[in-house]
Amino acid sequence: MDYKKIATEAIKTEAESLLYSLDFIDECFEKAVQTVLKTKGKLIVTGVGKSGLIGAKIAATLASTGTPSFFLHPTEALHGDLGMIGKDDAVLAISYSGESEELSNILPHIKRFDIPLIGMSKDKSSTLGRYSDVHIPIIIKQEACPLNVAPTSSTTLTLALGDALAICLMRARDFKKDDFASLHPGGSLGKKLFVKVKDLARYENLPIVSEDTKIKDAIVVMSEGRLGTVLIADEKNRLKALLSDGDIRRALLREDFSLDDLALKYATKEPFYIDNDDILASDALVMIEERKIQLLVLTDKNKYIKGVLHLHTLIEKGIS
Repeated sequence: MDYKKIATEAIKTEAESLLYSLDFIDECFEKAVQTVLKTKGKLIVTGVGKSGLIGAKIAATLASTGTPSFFLHPTEALHGDLGMIGKDDAVLAISYSGESEELSNILPHIKRFDIPLIGMSKDKSSTLGRYSDVHIPIIIKQEACPLNVAPTSSTTLTLALGDALAICLMRARDFKKDDFASLHPGGSLGKKLFVKVKDLARYENLPIVSEDTKIKDAIVVMSEGRLGTVLIADEKNRLKALLSDGDIRRALLREDFSLDDLALKYATKEPFYIDNDDILASDALVMIEERKIQLLVLTDKNKYIKGVLHLHTLIEKGIS
């Protein structure tokens, strides 16, 4: 079997699809760029499956080239993280078919808050296309997959379109080498050596409740805090437990569940925390990933709550 020939044909097919797509790039790009430039907050990128993986890379590229951005999975959005999208933000939603169920489910909620939506799909008449304020078409001749099924040419084009959007925004903002350097002090190595937890942590307006707080009241505080979590503290503001939206979902499955129960009943007792916010942010990310948590609580030596650091913040700032 001639694998060199097969590889060459695959790359050629994808390259031809990229060139083929040029005929379908119209004023949509100008509209997309203007939409992002008018956005006072962040550009949240979302998508499922292969589109989600491509979306995560697009978000990283945008964030590193002057456009504050992070990736949000639609499923996580439906279970509490929708609060990560603020009224000043915009959304870039990606789905080749435009009909991904998980993504389609959050679109009405995004539009309910009148948040600008840029959609990327192959068909403007798809569910995503209809909800979008701006639609960027993903048009290919064929997938490189011999079955014409596996996302190959389509994901390559999607990634290229994301890069094109980032470059348009760089040009629009007159983003220069000095700006890039300010976001990349020494590149990834610089971030590992210089950016500390205290530089990224949140210290004010923390979602804290007391030990005698009912779960129905804790849910309100959780929603207002926009972290998908509430911290439970004793009367001296020392950390006692952590209640996440995941804890609440699991609690709802219990036959004895009541909204009048204490939040502490369903919370994680003695959650992981650190008492030194002077450590490197990259080290904090390792701790978060090893323990499969999203929120790192910061305390002093006596467990008095000082602040929190969310996984999304680390990702948004390009910490690796």
